[in-house]
Amino acid sequence: MKTIWKRVKPWIVPVVLTLLFYLLLRFVILIGYVPSASMEPTLQEGSFLIGLRIHDTPEVGDIVIFEKDGVLQVKRVAAGPGDIVDYSSLEYMTSLPIPNRDETQIRVPPGCYFLLGDNRQNSLDSRYWEHPFISENQIVAVVPEK
Repeated sequence: MKTIWKRVKPWIVPVVLTLLFYLLLRFVILIGYVPSASMEPTLQEGSFLIGLRIHDTPEVGDIVIFEKDGVLQVKRVAAGPGDIVDYSSLEYMTSLPIPNRDETQIRVPPGCYFLLGDNRQNSLDSRYWEHPFISENQIVAVVPEK
């Protein structure tokens, strides 16, 4: 029994620390990457950020990390469930055509969010998506305010 303990003892601390680190990254925090300039000047392209996986319901103004089409993206919540979005009052990129919409105003469905990048002239976001809303279960983490 003593020989087994002598062999196992040096491995206990590294194994426990590795397990704790894994659980922390899997369930509590997310280390994200800002892949484009869509959130400048708030978040610089190429920068890393920490998001909290354990979070309250996102509110308008929060920066969220979400999954869309299998890719993690970072945007700001511009409208929440029940809010009305007026497409005619939004600023659009000059390099892309303005999407043709049947309605100029839409209501954000329950459990969904309308997201915009801070750099409105360089952000493919809810203004351009065929389905303009992100559901709450697509939000992976919320970036805490500084």
